[in-house]
Amino acid sequence: MAPRRAAACLLPLLLLVAAAASAGLGGYFGTKSRYEEVNPHLAEDPLSLGPVAAGARLPAACAPLQLRALLRHGTRYPTAGQIRRLAELHGRLRRRPAAAACPAAAALAAWQMWYEESLDGRLAPQGRRDMEHLARRLAARFPALFAARRRLAMASSSKHRCLQSGAAFRRGLGPSLSLGGEEPEIEVNDALMRFFDHCDKFIALVEENDTAMHQVNAFKEGPEMRKVLEKVASALCLPVEELNADLVQVAFLTCSYELAIKNVTSPWCSLFSEEDAKVLEYLNDLKQYWKRGYGYDINSRSSCILFQDIFQQLDKAVEESKRGDVRRGPFCPDCASVTSQREARWYAGPSSEGRTG
Repeated sequence: MAPRRAAACLLPLLLLVAAAASAGLGGYFGTKSRYEEVNPHLAEDPLSLGPVAAGARLPAACAPLQLRALLRHGTRYPTAGQIRRLAELHGRLRRRPAAAACPAAAALAAWQMWYEESLDGRLAPQGRRDMEHLARRLAARFPALFAARRRLAMASSSKHRCLQSGAAFRRGLGPSLSLGGEEPEIEVNDALMRFFDHCDKFIALVEENDTAMHQVNAFKEGPEMRKVLEKVASALCLPVEELNADLVQVAFLTCSYELAIKNVTSPWCSLFSEEDAKVLEYLNDLKQYWKRGYGYDINSRSSCILFQDIFQQLDKAVEESKRGDVRRGPFCPDCASVTSQREARWYAGPSSEGRTG
């Protein structure tokens, strides 16, 4: 529909994801959930657009001008720190003599520790598929924005998993979508995409402040976590003094990683009940609350540069449309780090897609 005959619509879009399902624990993995779980239809057909809610449909007289998508990276491997803690726990189990009373410990001692520190949060093959399929779904949902003579611009942080996600997203669009023969460069812009690393006040008050996470540390030593530690120690026939909250949490996250990366139910899942999962989910939520969410005012203020850029670009698209310049296409800043819950609401848009990462 020609711009003069249709109302212009800008589509700010935040793609959020939550919840996976493995051994009854899936609703408690938070940002480590596999992406398909929020939209179950994607497990059967990763290119399905799924059911579209009535409120998400564009009015008949509304033509999209520009799509700005703030995307999380695809499924990744654990970080080097997580892998070191997992190796430490796995090594303790392997060194202990097998006991008939500890079948869980025997099963985990026999489990192959295939994670290597060199993987360090890199994009997994599943993560590449995540981004390729996401690109194809977006192109199918907004075909006019991915047509000939439209411009695709991409920005990323310098993190390897983010750059790899951007490249996979571009591959997913493919030459069949008429974006032209030139391969768009991925602009590395840490000042925009990792704004928290460039905010001196955030670094001083939160990132490098030993007391900023005092509530998190208190919960790690509290009765709820103590109960989980004792239960896991009993299942593994280990003295409870050999475990701490960080080791137990990495065992729990390994359950989620194995599902997301390999689509298997890991033996590590057997250590936890749903009640344990609730405690570990709360621990992770508590950390995100104080480090990225509502805990400190600077957490949201540090993101102003990103959201200012988003709305400035949307305003610019309106002005260009009024001048009849429709060559500018979708701008996809790929792979910002976790955005706080407050900003997530501000940038929520009309989409049935969902991602957190």
